[in-house]
Amino acid sequence: MSTDLAAEADFYDMAPEGVAVHITRLKTDDFTTSETLSRHIEYMADAASRIQPDARPGVISYSCTSGSIVIGEEKVMAEISKGAPYAIPMTLVTGVVDALRELNASRIVVGTPYIDEINTREAEFLHHKGFEVLDIQGLNLETGIEFGTVTPAYWKKFAIEIDRPDADAIFLSCGGIRALEVVEEIEELINKPVITSNQAQMWSCLRRAGIVDTIDRFGRIFQMAGHGISNSS
Repeated sequence: MSTDLAAEADFYDMAPEGVAVHITRLKTDDFTTSETLSRHIEYMADAASRIQPDARPGVISYSCTSGSIVIGEEKVMAEISKGAPYAIPMTLVTGVVDALRELNASRIVVGTPYIDEINTREAEFLHHKGFEVLDIQGLNLETGIEFGTVTPAYWKKFAIEIDRPDADAIFLSCGGIRALEVVEEIEELINKPVITSNQAQMWSCLRRAGIVDTIDRFGRIFQMAGHGISNSS
């Protein structure tokens, strides 16, 4: 998204040696509601067509959690394929589902920067995918710029506050937040997996591209091979 302050740094940090990451920006209003997110689809095919078309990347993903939910995974992937028919199409939230299933995390708590409208849509989506959302808490922020200025230390504190003993994992939702930096610190403190949007997306994209490197520093999910992932899921 054109308002994202966190994702690019996260992707470059996580990329294994020999893996290239190419990024373009998708036009968006800096006000995150279902209405503004739904407009992303208008620019999706064009954005996909601009990502190194001569190099032909193996996987192209739409990097927005809430937008993936509001628009729908299949619709997003169809538009990506229009712009880049040579690439495996992906969405961020598809990666989140892949990662949670890989970890056998059926009961989760979710922390977000979003307003209640978006949190409700996300909880419904996750329930439909088979997860029990024990709790979802948002910061009630409205703009992508605000999302990106929340510190990693705050996300660490927030994750610990919303954790529940009966939760299998914590999901910190949104590609525009700086939560990746503290994933391992949180996991060590609560002794359970922590998934962030950018971490899950990157892990799933790598696995779909046939890259199964284990990577340190970014949480337990990167120790998992992802054999259950298929490009038709």
